[in-house]
Amino acid sequence: MNFFNRSKNLKDADDGELLNSYRETGDLSVLGRLFEKQMPLVYGVCLKYLQDEELAKDAVMGIFEELIHKAKQHDIKQFSSWLYVVSRNYCLMQLRAGKKAEVISLDEVVEFSPFLHHTDDNREAVMNTLEKCMEKLPENQRKSVDLFYLKEKCYKEIADVMGFSLNEVKSYIQNGKRNLKICMEKSGG
Repeated sequence: MNFFNRSKNLKDADDGELLNSYRETGDLSVLGRLFEKQMPLVYGVCLKYLQDEELAKDAVMGIFEELIHKAKQHDIKQFSSWLYVVSRNYCLMQLRAGKKAEVISLDEVVEFSPFLHHTDDNREAVMNTLEKCMEKLPENQRKSVDLFYLKEKCYKEIADVMGFSLNEVKSYIQNGKRNLKICMEKSGG
């Protein structure tokens, strides 16, 4: 009998009660009710950043999927404010991922155009040279370049992980790119 009363109470529950219920039970329908109340906000944020209705709809679904785990992991005081930040960050990461796919290529990292016109043998040689050149970078540059280009972390994430300021991270990445280019040119790759 308590189960039915609890269900009835959740219909009128506030965000905090729904969130606590989801954390206790793992019931996705409870999370769905909580998310549904905030869906106009989430969609609005996604549309603002992504500027495309279909991408915004996809992002709303992606954000819900992230909530399944994040709602249990984070200490959330004000759900709608927290969800706004999660939604904004999700959209920014989508934009960054899209930009990286369009704009950032190995050619831009080390300005090495023969890589784009390669045979399979040449590509392997270039990748081997690149790996050797990465190993020659000073540790802070190597880690920063690896986190930014290969692990696709943003400057702030790198700064947090490595304990540097944003300016230091930008400098390590810029210098790392330059040193990679120099090393690649010297190696004939």
